Amino acid sequence: MNESVEERRKRARAIYRILTKRYPDVHCELDFKTPFQLLVATVLSAQCTDKRVNQVTPALFKKYGTARRMAGANVLDLEEIIHSLGFFHSKAQNIKSLSERLVTQYNSEVPDDLDELVTLSGVGRKTANVVLGHAFGIPGITVDTHFGRLSRRFGWSDSLDPVKVEQEVGALIAQKEWTNLSQRMIWHGRRICHSRKPACGACPLAALCPSFGIGEVDKIKALQLVKRDEDFR
Repeated sequence: MNESVEERRKRARAIYRILTKRYPDVHCELDFKTPFQLLVATVLSAQCTDKRVNQVTPALFKKYGTARRMAGANVLDLEEIIHSLGFFHSKAQNIKSLSERLVTQYNSEVPDDLDELVTLSGVGRKTANVVLGHAFGIPGITVDTHFGRLSRRFGWSDSLDPVKVEQEVGALIAQKEWTNLSQRMIWHGRRICHSRKPACGACPLAALCPSFGIGEVDKIKALQLVKRDEDFR
């Protein structure tokens, strides 16, 4: 699309207003009670659904719900608990290692700083922004596969580089909305704007989306593709 920066910003904010109406009560779909638990759950969610992580973390956190307990865990025990999540060898080592760092360098507390968070095992910008936004209320853009895909479909960014997407989209939407924007984009990507066959005919953004038509445009057929909130619990 041949848009000026101001035109793109205006359309982006119109899209966000519709997403806000469609998903008024967004929240992190990972279950957690503390910043540490959210950090661990987010690390475990790599290449895995939040729903499956939520099935595993109650037992994990009952036994190792704090950084100190996790740091002292036997990695084989961690592997057994999280075995169903996939990549369990590296994930078990990561959550144990990051817990050890928290104990030795941060007095067992999760730091509320992106640059410090990304030094922890298994933690990148995506994970760090999830923790900052949902545990500390610090706005951040979480560029996961859904966010990146929708950003390109909306014409907000044409980059595959998550950091560049984060910067370009951040220039379009007010900073105070970054965490909620991220969650609403993720929800929309999971429920309607699917990777392989988006439900275009059932999408509230149809009139504003430059990619309308890449998926199913028939409304009845498109509605059959829409996933419900219950599918992710």
